[in-house]
Amino acid sequence: MAKELTQDEINERIAILRRFRTLLEQQRNKFKEYLTVLEQQESRINEDNSSSVLAHSLLEEQIVDNIGSLQKVIAPLEKLYEESAMKNEDYGLFANEAKMIPSIKNDLEHLQQAVQEQNRKNAQLLKLHLEQMTTTTVPIINPYRGSHSVYAQTKHTASMVNIQG
Repeated sequence: MAKELTQDEINERIAILRRFRTLLEQQRNKFKEYLTVLEQQESRINEDNSSSVLAHSLLEEQIVDNIGSLQKVIAPLEKLYEESAMKNEDYGLFANEAKMIPSIKNDLEHLQQAVQEQNRKNAQLLKLHLEQMTTTTVPIINPYRGSHSVYAQTKHTASMVNIQG
């Protein structure tokens, strides 16, 4: 025995559906932006451009923060959406919007996998780059080591001066 929904309940569920879809699309766009930044970062790592890699890392942090903020809003809204889920025909004119949710979620999953893969790739490149840097900097010898500078000597020097003369 199905309960008949009032127009207010239907409107509320449609509003939840719309908001949920909008947030999922925003998150999908953020992941696309993140993936683009990671791909650009890969080329900067290969170019050996450390200042650009740093800038990309800072941008990456901001995007990850934005994705985290969106996820905090999406999680409870998704729960509301699932609890109030109606059959597609109950949405009437909004049935197409309801059908879009699974495809957007699928796109998000693929983007998340691509981002994780690109992250692993960049981490591997950075690790290799750091190893190369350490092998090139290790053989550098301190030119002042064993120097004959006055400041490098351990000989005792006078510490008292006779002013009286």
